[in-house]
Amino acid sequence: MLGVVILGSTGSIGTQTLDVIMSMPERFQVVGLAAGSNVDRLERQIREFKPTVASLADTAAANRLGSRGLEGTTILSGQRGILEMVQRDDVDIVLNAIVGAEGIRPTLAAIEAGKDIALANKETLVAAGSVIMAAVDRYGVRLLPVDSEHSAIFQCLQGANDKHLHKIILTASGGPFRQSSLEKLRQVSVSEALNHPTWDMGGKITIDSATLMNKGLEVIEAHWLFGVPGEQIDVVVHPQSIIHSLVELTDGSVLAQLGVADMRLPIQYALTYPERLPSSVAPLDLATIGKLEFEAPDTKRFPCLELAYDALKMGGTYPTVLNASNEVAVEAFVNGEIGFLDIPRLVRDALDNHQGVSSPSIHEILAADAAVRRDCATYLRQRRS
Repeated sequence: MLGVVILGSTGSIGTQTLDVIMSMPERFQVVGLAAGSNVDRLERQIREFKPTVASLADTAAANRLGSRGLEGTTILSGQRGILEMVQRDDVDIVLNAIVGAEGIRPTLAAIEAGKDIALANKETLVAAGSVIMAAVDRYGVRLLPVDSEHSAIFQCLQGANDKHLHKIILTASGGPFRQSSLEKLRQVSVSEALNHPTWDMGGKITIDSATLMNKGLEVIEAHWLFGVPGEQIDVVVHPQSIIHSLVELTDGSVLAQLGVADMRLPIQYALTYPERLPSSVAPLDLATIGKLEFEAPDTKRFPCLELAYDALKMGGTYPTVLNASNEVAVEAFVNGEIGFLDIPRLVRDALDNHQGVSSPSIHEILAADAAVRRDCATYLRQRRS
């Protein structure tokens, strides 16, 4: 039985991971659950799965949770609590579904403690890919992708020779504004941006999908996971979200992984790899779907995708800056401080103003992350005044 820690257990990926674990109680033991500030949902999860330890990022929320009589579960808080949790001796695999750069330190700590990683926190590799992949090699752990696109690539490459890989093709749904004009995009509301056509995801990822930044982040993540340069990573819009990604081999053959739009499938594959076990997810019915459509992404209407390619090409700390400025911009959009089209503008300005470090340490990466957040916050304050 494998001991599992779930970081971000109350979010979309975290709750679906618990669904998978619930369907296989003989295979997994939930050792730890970590969340941000959702006391009530985490309490329900603790009572159902009885983890040894649980943690909340918000200390006041952790104190409230600790007063609710959860016998048998130690309640921790803050970054220290998460780091303590992922390094426990009874943990075999850590599923990281934290949103944003906050996921970097726990991922690195778990790797250094010899734990396998099921990674749903793409920002870990976007902001700190060189450090993370070096640690994976050094400590001999497995890093298994949970994102549906990277899981698809990983599955397509099983049994393939690395030298035969010519190109990675990431699929994108196109988001809710795939057919919207620039004039419409200038007037997009938060509620419209949060209305994804095919996937049920957390708010930040949903807005990233609407701007196509999510796909840009996935391009950078794919670079680190599969050792492929940006020039060999393409993006194609596929509104049905049935083909989750493809690989093109040197002879021109293209392999694809297909499935219904349900994150429980890639979650289960990451947790049970290399086995394939029966799933509760409904099978794919191609006849009912009828047709699959594809089109090229429009980087004029959605410049975030091109900005991600630029950041990857510049390398060093530029992807860190891309990620941090985007996180700030998305939060500002949600709070009504900027418009939808201001998101790529803020990110572009942050990249233009950054003095990059070519081969950064983890400390330089975290310093760049903090600096760009301060600079963006200053800009937003000046904009308000």
